[in-house]
Amino acid sequence: MSFAQKHILGIDHLSREEIIQILDTADSFKEINTRAIKKVPTLRGKTIVNLFFEASTRTRTSFEIAGKRLSADTINISASSSSVVKGETLEDTARNIEAMHPDIIVMRHGASGAPHYLADRLDCSIINAGDGAHEHPSQALLDAFTIREKLGRIEGLNVAIIGDLTHSRVVRSNLYLLNKLGAKVRLAGPGTMIPPGIEKLGATVYHDINQAIEGADVVMMLRIQLERQGKTLLPTLREYSRFYGLNPNNLKLAQENALVMHPGPMNRGVEISSSVADGPQNVILDQVENGVAVRMALLYLVSGGEETEG
Repeated sequence: MSFAQKHILGIDHLSREEIIQILDTADSFKEINTRAIKKVPTLRGKTIVNLFFEASTRTRTSFEIAGKRLSADTINISASSSSVVKGETLEDTARNIEAMHPDIIVMRHGASGAPHYLADRLDCSIINAGDGAHEHPSQALLDAFTIREKLGRIEGLNVAIIGDLTHSRVVRSNLYLLNKLGAKVRLAGPGTMIPPGIEKLGATVYHDINQAIEGADVVMMLRIQLERQGKTLLPTLREYSRFYGLNPNNLKLAQENALVMHPGPMNRGVEISSSVADGPQNVILDQVENGVAVRMALLYLVSGGEETEG
């Protein structure tokens, strides 16, 4: 089956069938990452530009690895090393890159809607690697891939997402995706970090972390995004950890085999204790590993691929 989307700008515009197609394609690519020679010729001759205006470890590195494992030519550009520091606009930067005929631009930007802005103006494919507090589609896809891989399904599961909901692009993409695949989403966090009306996106909202965790199949913790907060929204990190941190005691309220997830970077001792982060229920490094396969699938599918090559 061909993939109808030229861009991956968010989960909201993807159908349930397209999401499953991405996950199934990623599943077929994951085996490549365990080979002695981790490379296939699938995207040979294609050029991918990773254009990152915000700091990133996991997302940028995994997109770069994904492109190289598919034999694409991959170029990384960060804001600090681009002409943006000289006053060049985003559109001019992108148009100059496009003049060199890339096939895909993978973009992270601090402004919500920036990838959509470029998608309306450039001819190449755009993949959103995180835009402001709006969406982070590849993160939600790798989260779903990990849940499906570990628990065998997504439909009917109870997924608790806890933390700084207001500033998290991860929670929005996960809300769209998990609802489309039939999961039940619970959200919890301090009142100052819960956006008004977020329950309209398909979630039950709690202010008590214990109520959100009780009976959950998946517990996903989010860090406090101090860099996006214009003012302090909580008294102290110690108090936050006391009331909204995941620890061995409150984790017992979840299902016995519940998964512990985190999109990273983690703030140990704040939203998650080290004993839980390193415990037997955590799949945090599995998320990182699966991110490469999912991003391989995205690069492949927006390039027009239908079947994987081994």
